[in-house]
Amino acid sequence: MENLNIPGPLLLLASALNLLPLWGCLLSLSACSSLIPQDFYSDSPGGFEINLDHRKLKTPQAKLFTVPSEALAIAVATEWDSQKDTIKFYTMHLTTLCNTALDNPTQRNKTQLIRAAVKFLETDTVCYRVEEPPALAELQKNEWDPVVAWAEKRYNVTIGSSTSILGPNIPASTKETFVSHLASYNMWALQGIEFVITQLKSLILSMSLIDRHITVEKAVLLSRLEEEYQIQRWGNVEWAHDYDLCELRARTAAGTLFVHLCSESSTVKHKLLQD
Repeated sequence: MENLNIPGPLLLLASALNLLPLWGCLLSLSACSSLIPQDFYSDSPGGFEINLDHRKLKTPQAKLFTVPSEALAIAVATEWDSQKDTIKFYTMHLTTLCNTALDNPTQRNKTQLIRAAVKFLETDTVCYRVEEPPALAELQKNEWDPVVAWAEKRYNVTIGSSTSILGPNIPASTKETFVSHLASYNMWALQGIEFVITQLKSLILSMSLIDRHITVEKAVLLSRLEEEYQIQRWGNVEWAHDYDLCELRARTAAGTLFVHLCSESSTVKHKLLQD
């Protein structure tokens, strides 16, 4: 197999997203040909197929497992190649996202996916603030306000925050702006965006991450700000908190990488590279 031609912009995106520590072996041109077994994936008229023991991989609904880009095929093949004695599906986040995109189990169209993502604004983690204790309120202000301010400037919208249990009153124009922005992504990328939003409980943090304003580690830290505050004050549960943190980082990183690998041939790539 010849050296794999992964587009240069993907290397830049992975570096900017701080994903190279997790996916460096995947995105290294010199290493890919030795890491991915020959015939692990193949090109086809409908996309790139994954082959396991010379059998074509299929989705839970028995559809042929095909992905839209070679880079994503390499990523999925890497997930499968890393499985040893026992197949641990819960560690294969990219494969799971591909299955979701192919089977579309909730039967939602693009408009419905976009509306569901934008609806997270109404309960966005960084928009809900506390008044007590003062130390946590100050921490939220110092850590979350810069991200909200960046998003307001980046998308030319008003977001704000609130200490009310009802949350902030997000203007309709803000929601429509995000609807328009998300419409520039394809269906596969939107599945990934929704996955990241679900992990972080925040559309603002997710778009800041996907637009490369913050790293995976920073996004996860900001999404867990209150929990981290409590840990600093009361201590953590041995191994449990660390495990949860690592799992959240892994899911968030996989979802973010999925978005970019599904967008490499779309206008989204060009939009990102203009920043």
